[in-house]
Amino acid sequence: MFACEHAEVAPDILCLGKALTGGSMTLAATLTTAEIATVIGRGEAGCLMHGPTFMANPLACAAAVASIDLLMAGDWQARVGGIARQLTRELEACRGLAAVADVRVLGAIGIVETHMAIDLPALTARFIDAGVWLRPFGRLVYVMPPYVISPEDLSMLTGAIACVLADI
Repeated sequence: MFACEHAEVAPDILCLGKALTGGSMTLAATLTTAEIATVIGRGEAGCLMHGPTFMANPLACAAAVASIDLLMAGDWQARVGGIARQLTRELEACRGLAAVADVRVLGAIGIVETHMAIDLPALTARFIDAGVWLRPFGRLVYVMPPYVISPEDLSMLTGAIACVLADI
């Protein structure tokens, strides 16, 4: 379920964010080993304290429970596998583009890396014109679609990536 498991790493601290609620609300969690939790718990009041703006928001917690229940009720591994296969197949068209340095997929994450930094505002506008909302980062155009995405919607994303990157 977590990238650390894929990498066979056991972190002392694991931060979880947007995925808890399926991206529908702001909520995050920090998980630690018992040893780390004990040390933090023995600290002075305010040790690693944060503002209560999003702390234990009941609506966000309910959204997280519903999102996790939905995830665990289905065969999420099969869905991720299907997304990964489609991303691999459809993003491969980007590999031959002049601007593209690399194409890679891991699980439901697809990345097209360019040779040089991207003009973020210009490329974001081009993606919007293509009918999708993608926000490049540095030299990366990436997509992390929801596990419930349809093959048609995923093709719309990958097609827009290929089309927009072909023109830069």
